[in-house]
Amino acid sequence: MDTPTLLYYVLYCFIFFLLSGQQLVQGRRSAHHHHHHHRKHHHHISANFHRPPKLFVFGDSYADTGNRNSQSNSWNYPYGITFPGKPAGRFSDGRVLTDYVAEFMGVKSPFPYRRRHLVVKNLKNGMNFAYGGTGVFDTLFSGPNMTTQIDFFQQLLRDHVFTANDIGSSVALVTVAGNDYTTYKSKTNGSSQGLPSYITTVIKQVMINLKRIRGLGVKKVAVTTLEPVGCLPAITAVSSFQRCNETENLFVRSHNLLLHQAVAKLNNETKGSDFAVLDLYASFMSILKNKAGRNLDCAGSIKFENPMKPCCTGISREYSCGDEDKDGAKKYTVCGNPNSTFFWDNVHPSQVGWRAVSSALHPTLEQLIY
Repeated sequence: MDTPTLLYYVLYCFIFFLLSGQQLVQGRRSAHHHHHHHRKHHHHISANFHRPPKLFVFGDSYADTGNRNSQSNSWNYPYGITFPGKPAGRFSDGRVLTDYVAEFMGVKSPFPYRRRHLVVKNLKNGMNFAYGGTGVFDTLFSGPNMTTQIDFFQQLLRDHVFTANDIGSSVALVTVAGNDYTTYKSKTNGSSQGLPSYITTVIKQVMINLKRIRGLGVKKVAVTTLEPVGCLPAITAVSSFQRCNETENLFVRSHNLLLHQAVAKLNNETKGSDFAVLDLYASFMSILKNKAGRNLDCAGSIKFENPMKPCCTGISREYSCGDEDKDGAKKYTVCGNPNSTFFWDNVHPSQVGWRAVSSALHPTLEQLIY
């Protein structure tokens, strides 16, 4: 964007906010997150819910905001350099999906379960049980699988940390299964034989988990599809981040199709719309194909010159973003501007990337919440 256009756009945004006449949602940290769209929904929630809503989060690194221990790279520099300015356990340079779903709801991001004892007052926003590297079942990475994460939630209910009234207006976000397939392929040496059967097994367990969350009192449950795994930098590096691997994406589409069908069946059984699918595959692909994040309110469309090229990478195949050698020498490189990249590292979107993705998910979230 050239300088005159940029100045015009900044002026337009300033006038837009001035005329909106609405207060900013408390807790927004930077101007490009102060969207009129979000403020509007904050008031809708106040009207439709008798109590402030709570967000409960289950899943993996796409939703984890600090549950994984300090040995994880998510606690190493340069993770967190955009927000909060230092490593804080998020697998990105800044905010992740959880943060943007919470913002859309008009609440602060729920506190990580592992650090719940540090700030008791933050429990009013819900709880984040998501743990990087985990899945529906046990994976290559240590940590509580989804069943165990729900066990944690159930125990908090038994301990009256949250009551039935507390969760009466709550929403659950579930992000799982990517690590399950990574583990499966590792155990089968990359073979896809038996994968269709395994996909069915994964989907069945996801449905058991979703029904259990709903049965514990959470009113609305949103589950993500798999992202286009074949387009992740870890896969596209062999083509200099130019081409997706369609073989990988084929199995992803199989998983996603079964997920959509299973969630539709759940809604039919409950004669309602308590369950929703957040289509990460479609939102990722829209951005990757168009090389832009759309519908970002006054921020406009963010252009990604090469959307599959990550900002932070290891200096060689054996290293990852955030790695250091035994002498403390960094074994990674970081781009000059994380806001110019869709992917932060080989698997995870940047803060700007997640913002673009979450914006594409707003219509589904709106239908779910209101």
